[in-house]
Amino acid sequence: MSAQTSNDHFKLENLFGVKGKVALVTGGGSGIGLMATQALAKNGAKVYITGRTSEKLDRVAELYNKNIEGQIIPLTADVTDKDSIRKLVKELESKEKVLNILINNAGVSSATQDTDQKTPKDLQKALFDDPSSSMEEWDKTYRTNVVHCFFTTTAFLPLLQKGTDAERAWSSTVINISSISGIVKASQHHFQYNASKAATIHLTKMLAHEIASSGLKIRINNIAPGVFPSEMTASESDDKQKSTLPKEKFEGKVPAGRPGKDEDMAATVLFTATNQYLNGQTIVVDGGYVLSTGSV
Repeated sequence: MSAQTSNDHFKLENLFGVKGKVALVTGGGSGIGLMATQALAKNGAKVYITGRTSEKLDRVAELYNKNIEGQIIPLTADVTDKDSIRKLVKELESKEKVLNILINNAGVSSATQDTDQKTPKDLQKALFDDPSSSMEEWDKTYRTNVVHCFFTTTAFLPLLQKGTDAERAWSSTVINISSISGIVKASQHHFQYNASKAATIHLTKMLAHEIASSGLKIRINNIAPGVFPSEMTASESDDKQKSTLPKEKFEGKVPAGRPGKDEDMAATVLFTATNQYLNGQTIVVDGGYVLSTGSV
């Protein structure tokens, strides 16, 4: 190999290129899912986005399909329903021969609870008797945040493996979006959500192990974000499907002194999707929050 050829390997398009790749992003209509969609589509990937609300998906395609190298294509689906996932697989198979990148981003928050009580009786009332702390609430949170990652990943294994087989030096990849809430020891006032994100992180490890043990060349990793603007953290989005968070709220609380930006997530998605030596890992992108709090 010549020195020039060696240098060429270090071009950005060779290190982080996704041009021509086929991707699927669940919950791609807003928040982190939309950030991931834009990062991939702007750089040449054909990105299918799913969600339960067709209007939201269509709005993303209308707004963000302009002046990009790739393409954004809406597909309505409910990834908490197994039959809907099966239908989604068939629909994608009818359009594409391969799937190179799957991002399991769809997620929900959960009701908050008062964890600051100091007596056994008061803590029991806050955690057990609270009507919002129901088994149905736990089921709903786990079904969306954990179970969807398992069933969507396993349903697309054949198409993902075809993506690996079709291209030399590329292995298809699954990226689960977890959270630093699944890493820290504090409940942050929502046990259901934090426990579900911890489960997502461990599910990623198990899937990575079992898929590799089966001889399949599909990489499974997860991104654990800190606070990024989304409908979950900001409670709403604007007419461009974007949410905002005030910077001053995070000064002194996070070493970065701000919430995450779209570009922070985009860079993380491109790195995780393209690094062929990354498998079974959790990529924490939180502005230094976990480091500074020592709350692991």
